[in-house]
Amino acid sequence: MTTERRAPLDRKRVAETALKLLNEVGLDGLTLRAIARELDVKAPALYWHFKDKHALLDEMATEMFRRMAAGNPPDPSDTWQDRLLTSNRALRTELLAHRDGAKVFSGTRFTGLEHAGQMEANLRLFTAAGFTLAQAVRASSTTYLYTIGFVTEEQGVEPLPGERREGFDVAERARLMAEFPLSAKAGAEIFEDYDQHFEEGLALIISGIETRYGVA
Repeated sequence: MTTERRAPLDRKRVAETALKLLNEVGLDGLTLRAIARELDVKAPALYWHFKDKHALLDEMATEMFRRMAAGNPPDPSDTWQDRLLTSNRALRTELLAHRDGAKVFSGTRFTGLEHAGQMEANLRLFTAAGFTLAQAVRASSTTYLYTIGFVTEEQGVEPLPGERREGFDVAERARLMAEFPLSAKAGAEIFEDYDQHFEEGLALIISGIETRYGVA
């Protein structure tokens, strides 16, 4: 007689399971009880690893960062503009891979120091290019916050790629707003072609950083 050995329950396994379940139930439906059922354990077993849902979200965000960093190592030949483009594109891609991914990532804290090496490399790149440390932080955090905010709004319309929430029909919106022609026409710019919208917005911010700080 053989028995199947279950993988040990640790923080990483719980976070990975939570991220998988997130795509099915969304952030509101993601409870420690639901995750315990998915893992086939009793809910109290999870409290050995996470005191509450906030602690779990911190670990989930950290796991998302690990995945993003593993698939997008910094290129030593990057300019600071390149680094902002590639890092924020990678962040958006990772957030979009999970239902409510931006909401999970926003406002959480990393549970380890995996991010510190990347942050140090980025700050060294920026300061070597002529930014002060404060300017480097502002440039990095502004583009980061843009990406988080952009994806939060994007996922409010398209929770997952190819999935669109009811009530965001651009043609119907235009019909209802017919007496406001510019606003009606703007719907296609607001609620469609998110890839182009994101890239244009990011380019605008980078151009603004160049102008503001005089670092080309």
